[in-house]
Amino acid sequence: MPMHPAAPDDRNGLIDAFDHSVQSIIDLGHSCRDEDFEIQTECPGWTVKDQIAHIVGAEKSFAGMPRPQVDVPDYPHVHSDFARYVEVDVEARRGMSGREVVAELAEFHPQRVADLRASDADVDTVIGGFFGPETTFGQHLHRRIVDAWVHEQDLRAALDRPGNLDSASAAVFTADILAALPRIASRVAGIGAGHAVVLDVSGPVVARGGVRIITGDDGRPYGEALFSGNDRPEGEEQLDVTSIHLTTDALTRRAAGRRGVDEIHYTVTGDEEIARRVLEALVVVTH
Repeated sequence: MPMHPAAPDDRNGLIDAFDHSVQSIIDLGHSCRDEDFEIQTECPGWTVKDQIAHIVGAEKSFAGMPRPQVDVPDYPHVHSDFARYVEVDVEARRGMSGREVVAELAEFHPQRVADLRASDADVDTVIGGFFGPETTFGQHLHRRIVDAWVHEQDLRAALDRPGNLDSASAAVFTADILAALPRIASRVAGIGAGHAVVLDVSGPVVARGGVRIITGDDGRPYGEALFSGNDRPEGEEQLDVTSIHLTTDALTRRAAGRRGVDEIHYTVTGDEEIARRVLEALVVVTH
């Protein structure tokens, strides 16, 4: 079953998706009342203002601008070196008003997008950088899209202004989750051989993806993608299939680690325990 809308995979489509998500964050920021900036979001420890501070700080860093030099206190939500690294951009802007942080992002973003569009790099061009020496331009854009869109949804949830669940960025993140399902089901959730798991996403991004668990050459369970989500390999008529039915919002909030399994609505056809184990393991965003 093809995803609708399809996730972009060309450089212009990826840049457009990134631009749209960050511009949506700017628009949400401009619409906030002063008190809205202090609303806590589903991202632990971060307010609406903190979310926007993270985006502008990250984008300036990836554009090659020097990072602020500040000490990060031992906040309860700072539980790793990576979280402390990310927190620097937020901590550096704690003394600014929400409107000042929005203005900073609104001023910087057009040049950031212009630079991306002017780049000679194609999606397969290796650019290296923070995500590793072999990172391609396409992979970099992909990660920035997911980060911006997840935080945009954090803002929308906090401000009760839902939207962009059918955007290109939503499709990119949904595709990421489906691509991660074979690894998550077999290695993280520990589903045994002979089972198959299907994620059936009802929309606004409509998609279906599945995985069958087989025994690998090393004797460990191995996840093999079922691209249509309902393939039944020849000779495996007894494969036990568990289908998890949920919306784009429920899937992506869970995969972003923002809501627990008991905080999302889903239904199951098949084994309830297997479905829960997969959903418990289905977190693909670290912050």
